[in-house]
Amino acid sequence: MQRYCKLNFRLSPTPPNKLQQNEKNCGSGNEQQRAVFIRSICMLDVRKAGWYIFFITHIGQKQSDRNMALSRKSPLLRSAVQFLRGVFLRQGATSYCTATISERVNVNGINLHYQRTGWGDHAVLLLPGVLGSGQTDFGPQLKSLDKEAFTIIAWDPRGYGYSVPPSRDYPLHFFERDAKDAVDLMQALNFKKFSLLGWSDGGVTALIGAGTYPSLIRKLVVWGANASVTEEDLKLYNAIKDVSNWSEKMRKPMEDLYGKEYFADTFKAWCEAMCKLASRTDGNICRHLLPLINCPTLIIHGEKDPMVPSFHPQYIHQQIKGSRLHLMSEGKHNLHLRYAEEFNGLVEDFLCEK
Repeated sequence: MQRYCKLNFRLSPTPPNKLQQNEKNCGSGNEQQRAVFIRSICMLDVRKAGWYIFFITHIGQKQSDRNMALSRKSPLLRSAVQFLRGVFLRQGATSYCTATISERVNVNGINLHYQRTGWGDHAVLLLPGVLGSGQTDFGPQLKSLDKEAFTIIAWDPRGYGYSVPPSRDYPLHFFERDAKDAVDLMQALNFKKFSLLGWSDGGVTALIGAGTYPSLIRKLVVWGANASVTEEDLKLYNAIKDVSNWSEKMRKPMEDLYGKEYFADTFKAWCEAMCKLASRTDGNICRHLLPLINCPTLIIHGEKDPMVPSFHPQYIHQQIKGSRLHLMSEGKHNLHLRYAEEFNGLVEDFLCEK
């Protein structure tokens, strides 16, 4: 397993860029020692810092496993981790500590990239849209979802984000393949049960995952998803498949991540694959699986979504027994980004319900 990290944490309400000032102003030896330790951690190379965050965010692991792994690391890292863990447990400082770990793990022969944050008992997998990734699609969720309640995983499906290579392809069963990869990833990370939060294509993948592996799924949240391809959808796909017609603002994030050629070719291939689904399967993607979903399900829909007509979430709601449909009057396709605070609140309330 490859590991590297993005560090963004606080031990106090004061941001890390003011640590030097804090060191000068600390009134006690303990406070000064704490600031020095934080500075030391921030100056570690990324592999050591990754190990540091791994242990801090996995306090619930077995003590013997932690001690064994810690014994292999540097004395500075061991002492820093032990010191800071003690501070966290004594002073409840975990509410100020946020960290995102980026890792790759081999699943079904593919090195899948994912980001991980939080240390809660409730595991949640975030599933991105077409050509999406944790980095591009779920920034506000990785940053702000309750890290004490949830352990949050945001994955990059094969051929997307940092799960390249391989290049992305779209066989007829690509949604089912993604669903299996996603579930197998969570099992590889030792999550016995978990919730799925899926946006757009990721919502389709989440629906398939919940219908195919019902015993593994705690709760399901989808938005911008469709269980079938209609004539109205086909018109949209044909209208948007040439990305050179998009605005620069829309293209640039994807071109920066993938390069112009890979982005353009892959998105065109996705549009063509969706059209083939319509012709080869009578438009069905996962309609047959919806009645098999038995976990609590929340469907969120933006009433101004230009990509997904309202009959899609209505149909999904009708077919999943006991599901809820929440409409956001001003929401568009990316409602979880534009209205992140409202969206995150809805999701947290739903996931935390008994």
